Amino acid sequence: MKQVVQNYKSGELTVLDVPVPGCKPGGVLVRSAYSLISTGTELMKVSEAGMSMLGKARSRPDQVAKVMQSVATNGVPATYRKVMGKLDSYTPLGYSLCGVVEQVGTGIDEVKVGDLVACAGNEHALHAELNWVPKNLYARVPDGLAPRHAAFGTVGSIALQGVRRGEPQLGDVALVIGLGLIGQLVVQLLAASGVRVVGVDPDPVRCELAARLGASACGDPASAAVETSVAELTDGHGVDQVYLAAGGGSNQPVELAARLCRDRGRVVDIGKCRLDLPWNAYYEKELDVRFSRSYGPGRYDPEYEIEGSDYPIGYVRWTERRNLACFLDLLARGRVDVEPLVSHIADFDDAVETYQRLKEGDLKAVAVLFRYPEHAGEAEAPVVAVPTVNGRRGPRRAAGTPVRLAFVGAGNYATSMLLPHLAQREGVELSTVVTTTALSAANAQRKFGFAEATTDLDAVLGDKSIDAVFVVTRHSSHAELTRRALLAGKTVFVEKPLALTEDELAGVLAAMEESGNDRLQVGFNRRFAPLLNEARKRFGARTGPASLRYLVNAGRLQHGSWYLQQGTEGSRFAGEGGHFIDTASWLLAADPVSVCAVATSGNSGNEGGGDIQAVLRYPDGSTATISYVTTGPAGFPKETLDLVADGRALRFDDFVRAAVYDGHRKRWVGSRLPKARDKGQNAELAAFIKAVRTGGPMPVPLESLVATTAATLAVRAGLAGGAPVTLARAR
Repeated sequence: MKQVVQNYKSGELTVLDVPVPGCKPGGVLVRSAYSLISTGTELMKVSEAGMSMLGKARSRPDQVAKVMQSVATNGVPATYRKVMGKLDSYTPLGYSLCGVVEQVGTGIDEVKVGDLVACAGNEHALHAELNWVPKNLYARVPDGLAPRHAAFGTVGSIALQGVRRGEPQLGDVALVIGLGLIGQLVVQLLAASGVRVVGVDPDPVRCELAARLGASACGDPASAAVETSVAELTDGHGVDQVYLAAGGGSNQPVELAARLCRDRGRVVDIGKCRLDLPWNAYYEKELDVRFSRSYGPGRYDPEYEIEGSDYPIGYVRWTERRNLACFLDLLARGRVDVEPLVSHIADFDDAVETYQRLKEGDLKAVAVLFRYPEHAGEAEAPVVAVPTVNGRRGPRRAAGTPVRLAFVGAGNYATSMLLPHLAQREGVELSTVVTTTALSAANAQRKFGFAEATTDLDAVLGDKSIDAVFVVTRHSSHAELTRRALLAGKTVFVEKPLALTEDELAGVLAAMEESGNDRLQVGFNRRFAPLLNEARKRFGARTGPASLRYLVNAGRLQHGSWYLQQGTEGSRFAGEGGHFIDTASWLLAADPVSVCAVATSGNSGNEGGGDIQAVLRYPDGSTATISYVTTGPAGFPKETLDLVADGRALRFDDFVRAAVYDGHRKRWVGSRLPKARDKGQNAELAAFIKAVRTGGPMPVPLESLVATTAATLAVRAGLAGGAPVTLARAR
């Protein structure tokens, strides 16, 4: 079997072929599915191994003391041979994994072969294909919990034990210093316990992540914002607990803890940071300093960990194994979410490269997982179904009669990008506007001339004189409102996205089947942009596969944006990504067959922010790479696109300039005034109104709308699973 090892003397990292461990009594043999890299503990060990001998000695004064004791007892030559022999040998890495029980040792009866278990221990839950794990260092994974999430069991237990040591109570305020992997979990555990949390970390990305995961406030330790937040949340008294989850040689964390903790508060050390306690500060407040020993009671006790002797629950409620089982239960019930922490999933064979990227800073990550061959519980290539659909023609309207429209929602996009075009269009009557608040409906009526304003959606859907309904509400309501409008027999224009889940998409298609009405348009306007259409025409037909690159400089969101409400409104890419997938598919004249997606470190899932790379593959071998970034400068163009095929290239620059290259020259150049960017809304609405009036085909084939929606959902699945996602069309 293969195992990741390191030579502490030379610093060499390698994936080594080693014998399969035997299945001893009192434990189980586990085949790894996913193992988690501790980006704190393990990277510290990897970094130390790369130091000089003097550097190693300085970093580990405790080991130097042992060497000096050995010199006094055994002499210099014997001690030297002993130390060099120990240094010049392979040592294992890893201590948190999830896998499948492959063999059960004697004395074990609570699990069986084939069970999924989470495992702990720096001698038993290693980065290896197979591990023998003793009884008290594994726990069965609850049904429905993904293996990659269960692989967080050990680090979750460390965070959980740290929180237990702080003894939080409902209504407390806590300070978490250090928002790495452990700190992010501590934030979530405290928030789930009814504690308001202030997070501290110099990395703004980690602060943003902690805020999304439940922290009331976050900031840089040097920022006055942290002290201000603590003062506001505690009425100036200071926090009830401080959790030190930071590492490094700075004494700043313990000094900050003393400054912001209340009188007789508790300071819990979870990480490995410098602890030169400022005596006066800690003495005057009589602060209670506590250490959290790893996973919980039983740690470092060989009778518990190796021999399997448990502590009576009446005396020790939360042992190492019980903490592990408790954390898995919290994951399974959704009280803690580790998916946003997954920065990268690497194949186990790429372990050395992954460690090197982490060490050099090329891969900035909160959590990194190794995925093993034939891993359990999750398909190697996830599949998102693309339902088969067939379009129908709508009824033809009598000549000369206006198309009567109703709007559900009158927010910023509707009032700035859609209604101004429709209000001026001949043959269109703005019949009714529906909003959840009376005033917004009244404002839209006054501004655009709607005949009626109401908050009663049922009345609008029951009005047979209304031909089409525009759904321009928040993302979470799109699918349900579209479904209801289709069942009511209306032609529907819904702003992207059509659906946030596969179930929502299936519900919309079921409504079409039930009603016989499939008259639907999704607001993918870019394919209607005049400059892009002209560029596509000038580029011409192609014979070979194409390569397309689409860079979207989306920018950061403003604080308070509803796009940040990922739990209800979906991720930012789920809301906007369909625009760019649709544009790519239109340019390539096909629908994608697979999607591969990765996120930059600390931004997995793109919840509210972060950078995503999505690579779409098409039937003829063409590919489209969509780079959706939030970290670019504001002055850089928002959307740039390059298409290359058959010795030609198309360059498109933010709806302002376009060019087609052929051979050694530019064959065509087109441009518009920067302030006159036309992203296609007007042409899109004209095509939609024409389809409603004539009963002709909808502007975009339904099959394409469904395929684009499925591909957008596949990006989320790809980010979660770390593997390419096949877009399988139903037969």
